[in-house]
Amino acid sequence: MFSNLIIYRIAEWHADLAQLEDALARTPFVECGATQEKSVGWVPPRGEAHGALSESVGGQWTLRFMTESKMIPGSVLARKVKDKATRIEQETGRKPGKKETRELKEEAKLDLLPMAFTKQAAMWVWIDPEARLLVLDTGSQGRADEVVTLLVEALPGLSLSLLDTSTSPQAAMAHWLTEQEPPEGFSVDRECELKAADETKAVVRYGRHPLDIDEIREHIAAGKLPTKLAMSWDDRVAFVLTEGLQIKKVSFLDTVFEGRGQDDSGFDTDVAIATGELSRMIPDLVEALGGEGHAAPSGATP
Repeated sequence: MFSNLIIYRIAEWHADLAQLEDALARTPFVECGATQEKSVGWVPPRGEAHGALSESVGGQWTLRFMTESKMIPGSVLARKVKDKATRIEQETGRKPGKKETRELKEEAKLDLLPMAFTKQAAMWVWIDPEARLLVLDTGSQGRADEVVTLLVEALPGLSLSLLDTSTSPQAAMAHWLTEQEPPEGFSVDRECELKAADETKAVVRYGRHPLDIDEIREHIAAGKLPTKLAMSWDDRVAFVLTEGLQIKKVSFLDTVFEGRGQDDSGFDTDVAIATGELSRMIPDLVEALGGEGHAAPSGATP
């Protein structure tokens, strides 16, 4: 649960869990129909058929967003279009024009969709109503935008903005690597990526490698800036921070599970561990980046 984080600040919104449940129930996930290329919607987080679409564990709200797409290989589609075009040429003695070719492509797609393989992908969504944070378990901004759009349309008054900090992650990471002084409570681990800002876009990557070396400082002095940096928080959570303030490769360290029995597992425990640790780590990371900035909100205006 929660291997990647894209974090939003909830600017203004007053709703309870029942109102959220009612809103989600208007767009439940339904598998693609025969000629439907993509389907999106909400599924029960506990995985139980006909279960609630929103769950509260320790005051933290958890949702699960599902997408299903039908995959048609480009080569298969192209061959189908070519067959249709060849048939028209044989029957009429003319080649289809650009407009007709586009129509043939749509027709071919409809022919192939009922036989296409489907691919499903799910995303955890976490709302901390007290801290006014929305956290999406994805490393794709495009997928995050899709979920945010769906939520804003479903929930009147909801206004969101990507979490922003006074100091950019890139500037902070460059400082931490140059001075070898990570922020209080954090440590720098053994992975980073540096990218040149000039037209060369040269990239240097270090994996499983000590980062307290002169070579890295020289790269930064020469204009290569960090785009990714592996870190740990309080010896409890390991992650990779990106220049866009995304948090990737989240993993909970052994200290988090000390004193827990083998039977101490399941949905509620997993949610409690993940949200409990991350709800303390995120404010510490924001503080390490100089506090919050002022990003423009998206969505409804109160």
